[in-house]
Amino acid sequence: MRRTVKGEVIASTFDRPSDEHTQVAELAIEKAKRMVEAGEDVVIILDGITRLSRAYNLAAPATGRIMSGGIDAGALYPPKKFFGAARNIEEGGSLTILATALVETNSRMDEAIFEEFKGTGNMELRLDRRLAERRIYPAIDVDASSTRHEELLFDRKQLQMVWKLRRVLSGLAADGNAAPGLELLIDRLKSFKTNDEFLSEIAKQPTA
Repeated sequence: MRRTVKGEVIASTFDRPSDEHTQVAELAIEKAKRMVEAGEDVVIILDGITRLSRAYNLAAPATGRIMSGGIDAGALYPPKKFFGAARNIEEGGSLTILATALVETNSRMDEAIFEEFKGTGNMELRLDRRLAERRIYPAIDVDASSTRHEELLFDRKQLQMVWKLRRVLSGLAADGNAAPGLELLIDRLKSFKTNDEFLSEIAKQPTA
């Protein structure tokens, strides 16, 4: 990965102790903060916030306050601090953090961790296991994915087009199966060079 990624890879493998996982994460975020203070724009891709929270649950001193799923309430503070470090600072750079979270694992702890972080980010991208099993990539559940304050990213006309696209894809979903809509979306996207061209074509389509 270090040879193929245009960026710095900081890792701690799954067979290492929990305290090593937490130390590596803390070193990475502190380095990122210093780079931001120096005026650089930094992006951290964390895989993932669930496993980091589990590591803190094992490594951090117990507070005695146990939440649903058996996770110590104090164990969630460090990963929240990590995730909350993302910001755009005046007279400096910016820090963007993209973190994965495990859902639908039949683990009460994983669900409790997800609920703690749900709604704290500016964007949520939900992946669909059923799409991945059918080898449809990117395996994105469009209905469940969203960007907070998306009206700031588009003008009014473009926003109406995006909403129309969502309605079309939702209408194509049968019994919760998003595959037909996503396959059509991927196929149509290949026919256009820009998002504007694609959205303009969507605007021409009649609404059911």
